[in-house]
Amino acid sequence: MGEPWPRQRGMKQSLELKLGQRLTMTPQLQQAIRLLQLSALDLHTEIQQALEENPLLEENEDSADDGDGPRTEDQESDNDGPEGQDSPVTDTDLALSGESPVESDDDSGDWEEQFELPYASSVRNGASESTSFEIDNRSSAPATLREHLYWQMCMTPFTEQDREIAMAIIDAINEDGYLSCALDEICQLLNRDPGYELELDEVETVLHQIQNFDPLGVAARDVSECLLIQLKHFDTLTPGLAPAREIARYHLKLLGNRDFAQLQRLLKIDTAELGRAVKLIQDLHPRPGNAVAPAQPSYIIPDIIVKKLKDGWHAELNADAFPQVRINRTYQSMLRRGDNSADKRYIQDQLQEARWFLKSLHNRNDTLLKVARAIIDRQHGFFDFGEEAMKPMVLHDIAETLSMHESTISRATTQKYMVTPRGIFELKFFFSSHVSTLDGGTRSSTAIRSLIRKLVETESPVKPISDSKIVKLLEEQGITVARRTVAKYRENMNIPPSNQRKSLL
Repeated sequence: MGEPWPRQRGMKQSLELKLGQRLTMTPQLQQAIRLLQLSALDLHTEIQQALEENPLLEENEDSADDGDGPRTEDQESDNDGPEGQDSPVTDTDLALSGESPVESDDDSGDWEEQFELPYASSVRNGASESTSFEIDNRSSAPATLREHLYWQMCMTPFTEQDREIAMAIIDAINEDGYLSCALDEICQLLNRDPGYELELDEVETVLHQIQNFDPLGVAARDVSECLLIQLKHFDTLTPGLAPAREIARYHLKLLGNRDFAQLQRLLKIDTAELGRAVKLIQDLHPRPGNAVAPAQPSYIIPDIIVKKLKDGWHAELNADAFPQVRINRTYQSMLRRGDNSADKRYIQDQLQEARWFLKSLHNRNDTLLKVARAIIDRQHGFFDFGEEAMKPMVLHDIAETLSMHESTISRATTQKYMVTPRGIFELKFFFSSHVSTLDGGTRSSTAIRSLIRKLVETESPVKPISDSKIVKLLEEQGITVARRTVAKYRENMNIPPSNQRKSLL
């Protein structure tokens, strides 16, 4: 008899029943999450786009009479979700935890009654139509450095050949105002064209003329030449001018290292004269190109306003950040018709989108306000005493307080700003890691950075304190921190090391 067939394994079919959670993101929930993570400027653009695309939405200019203002925690709506649960927490956090939010059938029932609910945006535009223009919109685009130099070249009586040289030089100037290639390269480039037999000194002559253009110091080949060009235009009787030129020409490295004693020995001048020379150099512009084409400012619109009342600190939404929107009553009244026309179906679709958009706006503002109030409750010491009283706080702390997901807190605090009596801060500013203290407690890293900054501000300019000394001073206050941590915090605050903070005064 032959050997029996080997027994087959792993081929048996069976049915198994498994329980699990699956993430379901409805389009409405995706919209709510997207609006939550938008900054105030981006949200304003989003609202304007929705007003243009959806005829059922209109800007509410008389919100005070309509009662469509923001809801407080005491004004809960029946359609917000399960009883005792706020919809910003329910909609977003159920989906993030794997559960699907319940969608209601909005095609039935009394449409007019549904849209009397206070789903309007909780902020309004404080400016009237006649005055809501931006001054920046009327100004022309700022001229670039190259355009500025071209204009001056056209105003200079160059020959045709010198004009071609000047154009080549200007094209080789970078954004900081420095010549980015050697003169012999420019000379070789121009000599490729027929009819040109330029000498290097001809190119250098045109370069010197361009170096007298505004801003002073432009077209320099290095920092030393840039500073010397600017010092050349000072009055010869200016105190400290001669040693300043010597430093700019030969001793910039010593000045960068703050080796004032060596500078005094080399220049054979006293401390007062050296101080005047250093002051002259510090007032110059090492990047002259930035004076013509500065970086465009980024505007911040605060989402939250914090005020101190008799019973403590309170947060409220900025009422001037966005236009308030509502359902267009004219189109809404067309739904009362009994027909089933295509126009009515179109209005119903647009009405459904408008309802979800307004709902998402309310959820965003409500969630943002809850997060801001929770932050104020935990960081009230900061509002009373400043950064040194900041407590350690992470996203999980606020998420646990509000029964929200940490990702929801992250979205609600990114690019959202709070205006306070102490200044404007991004909500993420109030979150920081903790550092252990000698008594077994913890201190916020933000508070430690504030202490380091205060120590540096009160140090002697002649003998700045080192990172090791800062560590010892912090230990005296019960804060244990490594020297590399102090160096990291110092660099994060753009504070140079002690050898570069040394001053003559």
